[in-house]
Amino acid sequence: MLASVCIDFESALIELEEEDDHIRLLVNYPPKVAVSKLVNSLKGIASLMIRKKNDPIICKKLWGGALWSPSHFAGCNCGNARICDICKYIKQWQALR
Repeated sequence: MLASVCIDFESALIELEEEDDHIRLLVNYPPKVAVSKLVNSLKGIASLMIRKKNDPIICKKLWGGALWSPSHFAGCNCGNARICDICKYIKQWQALR
C-alpha cells in the first residue's frame, strides 16, 4: 500500500524498515512533489492499514486518538552516498535494536 501511494506521487519506495514507534523509508521522488504532502499521505494510508487490524494494544498507545504524531523528519540529501549503501544502512537499524 505504501508503494502504491508513492506511485500516485510519481515516486518510488526504495526501502522500508519499521520499528515499534516509527518507520524509516527511502523514497525517490521528483522535485515537483511536496515532501510534506507525500509524508502525510503515507502516514494516512499506514494508519488506515493498522487500524483495520483493530489491534487493542495499538489503540491503548494512541496519542489522543491519533496513530502518528503530527511531525516527521525528511532528509532530502544523501550526499555522495550510493543508494545501495543507504538501503544497507536502513536494514541494519533493526539489527542494532
